[in-house]
Amino acid sequence: MSYHKATVRDVPLEHKTVLVRADYNVPMTSDGKIDDDLRIRASVPTLQYLLERGCKVVVMSHLGRPEAREAKFSLQPVAKHLEELLEKPVAFVEDCIGDKVVQAVKNAHPGSVVLLENLRYYPEEEADNADFAKKIATATGARYFVQDGFGVVHRAHASTDAITHCIPSVSGLLLEKEYVTITEAMEKPARPLVAVLGGAKISDKIKVIEKFVEVADRIIIGGAMANTFLEYRGTNVGASLVEHDQTEVLDGIYHAAREKVGEEGIDDFLILPTDVAVAKEPTPDATRRVVAVDDIPANQKALDVGDKTIEKVAAAIDEAQTVIWNGTLGFAEIPAFAHGSARVALELATHPDTVSIIGGGDTADFVLRWDGHGGASFTHVSTGGGASLELMSGKKLPGVESLLGAKK
Repeated sequence: MSYHKATVRDVPLEHKTVLVRADYNVPMTSDGKIDDDLRIRASVPTLQYLLERGCKVVVMSHLGRPEAREAKFSLQPVAKHLEELLEKPVAFVEDCIGDKVVQAVKNAHPGSVVLLENLRYYPEEEADNADFAKKIATATGARYFVQDGFGVVHRAHASTDAITHCIPSVSGLLLEKEYVTITEAMEKPARPLVAVLGGAKISDKIKVIEKFVEVADRIIIGGAMANTFLEYRGTNVGASLVEHDQTEVLDGIYHAAREKVGEEGIDDFLILPTDVAVAKEPTPDATRRVVAVDDIPANQKALDVGDKTIEKVAAAIDEAQTVIWNGTLGFAEIPAFAHGSARVALELATHPDTVSIIGGGDTADFVLRWDGHGGASFTHVSTGGGASLELMSGKKLPGVESLLGAKK
C-alpha cells in the first residue's frame, strides 16, 4: 500500500547534513552492555542509505528514563555497537545541544556518523519544548530531519514533534516499513486473520482489542488479561491478577463480538483459556501445575495457558494466513510459564507462508530470545511497543503526522 508521508527517497539530501531520530532505547545489562540490539540493527538501512549519498549523518536518541545526567543512561555503548554494525567509526558527542555538537559536526566529513548523547538528560525533550528543538537544529546545522524512531512516534516530544517545525522532515526507511507493514496487516490482511493478545492489562489495550473485534477472524486472549475475561464470564480465578473495573469495557467488547458472530460463535471467535498453569507466585523455583480454569485453587495464580489451551491456540494459528501477536501468553520471563508463548513462536516460525507480525515491547523481547536468529523466523518484529498498539488501534501518531506529506 502507498505511504502518505515523504521519505528519504523524496528529497535532495545528497551531500547534506542530515539529522536522524533513531530509537536506541535498548535494554542494558547490569554491567552496562547491550542486551538486545534489534532497534540498533533496524536503524542501519536508513543510515547506510544516507551514507551512500555522501551525507553527514547526525543521530539522536534517548535511553531509559534518567532523573539526571546518570552515566548508566549514556548512549556511548550504543555508539561502539553502531560502529561494529556500520563497519565505520561513529563519533560520540557527550551532549545533544551546544558547542560540543557544533564542533563535532563541523569536524565530521561527508559519509560519516555522529551520535549525540541521551536527549532525556534534558527535561525539555519530553516537554516538546520548541526552544530545545531549535537548539538541536542550530547545533547540528542539519538541512533535513529524518524520523526513523518508530518506537517514539506515538509521543509528541521535542525530537518527534517540535523539531519538525525547525527542519524539513521526512520518514526513514524503518518508519516507513513499520507503518506500511502494520497498517496493511490491519486493513488488507490475508485471511483468516488471527490476533493473539496477551500481557497484563485490558486497560492498556482497550482500543486495540476493540479494533480486532472489528477486523480479525479470531482473537486469542492470554496472559493475565485472560483472568479478567474469565472472571467476567463467571469463572473464579483464585488469587490471579484481575482488573475489577473493566466490566463496562468487556460489556462493549462482547456486545460488538455478538453483533459480528452471534451468540453461538462467541467462544470460537474470542478464544479464552480452558486450562491454565498455576503456582502461588511467579518465582524461578515455582513448579508448573496445570488445572482447568474452573479448578484454580483460591491461593494460587494463573501464570500461563495450559496444555489443552496451547493445542487450541496452535490449531487456530495453523489455519491462519495472517497472525498479529501482541503480549505474551504467560509470565514468560520464567521458563516454566513460557510454554504458551514458546508454542506460539514455534507455530509461527514453522509456517513461513503465514504473515507473522510481532508487536514490540515484551513480545519482541521474548521472540528474540526464543528465536536465536535475530527475529528472522518471523515476517516482521516491530521495534515499537506502544507505537504499534496505537497504530493497530487506528490512532494518529504525532511523530508521523508532523512529517512532510508525500507528493500526490
